[in-house]
Amino acid sequence: MKNRDLLREKLCVYLVIGTQDCGHSVERTVSVVREALAGGIGTVQLRDKGSKLTKEERYSLALRLLQLCRENDALFFINDDVELAVRVQADGIHVGQDDMPLAQVQQLVGPDMYIGISAGTPEEAMAALSGGADYLGVGAMYVTASKADAGEPIGPAGLAEIRQAVGAELPIVGIGGITAGNCSPVIAAGADGVAVISAISRAKSPRHAAQQLAEAVRRTRQC
Repeated sequence: MKNRDLLREKLCVYLVIGTQDCGHSVERTVSVVREALAGGIGTVQLRDKGSKLTKEERYSLALRLLQLCRENDALFFINDDVELAVRVQADGIHVGQDDMPLAQVQQLVGPDMYIGISAGTPEEAMAALSGGADYLGVGAMYVTASKADAGEPIGPAGLAEIRQAVGAELPIVGIGGITAGNCSPVIAAGADGVAVISAISRAKSPRHAAQQLAEAVRRTRQC
């Protein structure tokens, strides 16, 4: 059963990760997620783009990350791969503008799985809202090298326009180049949380990096 209040809470600090972010090492990926969960993140998204894993290896990794999330009372999402999300019974699926259409995703995953949509303009955001998306991933906030398809930054000002367009109820996470040092303007612009890749995956201590992000977000928004 979907719970928007729970979702909003768990999106406070949201780690997007795949083996490509961890030297193509499954064990390193699992280790980073374990440390980040200990540091207080609320959601993990497996985004294994351009990896060297087979379909079954990706399934095995997803199961391990799902178990870690269960043990830490966090949500586990899959990026784009609806078949994998259904197979592991993930909490959610996230799709981009060029991925499977929202209506088709809804048909395949059923009524209980959260669906997130990437949006970079008010028009994309309104389409996602009217289509029944559960949350938006809005960006890029800042210049980022972690996602080749991130596009030009729209910044916190662009997120503020999207928040104004969709209203207060739809949860939003900002993504793209976010760190503990620059996340406050993203929250102040109307985001409920921040999604990060390299800020945690490339940190010397993913646990400490997650703690710093959580503290920085909470200074601006109570979550």
